[in-house]
Amino acid sequence: MDSDMTKSASDPDIPLTGIVTNTQQRYVFPRLTRSRDEFNDAITKQLDELRDDMRQMISRSSHTNEQELKRVTAALKDIQESSLSIGKSMEYLTLQNEEFKKKIAQLENQSREDKKYIAVLEDKIEDLQMGSRKVNFEIKNVPKKQNETKEDLIEMALCLSQTIDCKISKTDVKDIFRVRGKNKDKPSPIFVEIGSTLIKTNFLRLGKSFNVSQKNKLCCKHLGLKFQEDTPVFLEEHLTMKGSRLHFRARDLVKSMAYKFCWTAYGKVFVRKDENSTIIRIRSEEQVHQLLLRK
Repeated sequence: MDSDMTKSASDPDIPLTGIVTNTQQRYVFPRLTRSRDEFNDAITKQLDELRDDMRQMISRSSHTNEQELKRVTAALKDIQESSLSIGKSMEYLTLQNEEFKKKIAQLENQSREDKKYIAVLEDKIEDLQMGSRKVNFEIKNVPKKQNETKEDLIEMALCLSQTIDCKISKTDVKDIFRVRGKNKDKPSPIFVEIGSTLIKTNFLRLGKSFNVSQKNKLCCKHLGLKFQEDTPVFLEEHLTMKGSRLHFRARDLVKSMAYKFCWTAYGKVFVRKDENSTIIRIRSEEQVHQLLLRK
């Protein structure tokens, strides 16, 4: 029993080492050699294909870039030409703007000179108009008689002169007429052209004194009218359009209590703050505005 266990099986006649070696040489190594070559060939082929693809891609990209570069270059050229054109236009517009500025400055200077000249002409016209009206005065708010004549107007003026104690004759009245008024509901004024400035000034002064001294102010009955006898009438200088406007605005100074007196004399408008202050001649509406601001 023990002898059987110590014995081994009989060895084969074929050497094991030789078989293994021959088998490896015939199977493993040749197979590995062929696979590596095929792999290298495949890698080489793929590299060649990749290289060709990259060349084609680079070629296409170069062509595309070249076309894009040409397009961009053309666009840049157009932009440069446009920039040059804009620059020339801006230069032209700048020169033109400078010319316009010079012309505007010249026109502004000319406008200022024209305004000064117009103001001088207006003053001359105003002086001429005041000179032509220096012997005139107005009788306002006198109702119109039916079929009123120039003789009726003269009789009114003479009757009024007797009332205020400034007797004048018919020959002292150079002209008398009633103007056509804009407001039909309000009687239009009567303009009287008298013989001299002294008579006119005295007539207005006595008329004002009558209203101050008498309880009953001047009214239609003082002109000899037999209708609407108690209708008040007013004596005023025959002012120019500008003088009338200045007189109207100057009365705002009295209404605002800033000035106590406002009157006209020889076609001019005057105001006075009180009895002790200086007399101010009103020459423009702007002057009235400034006086109102100073009150």
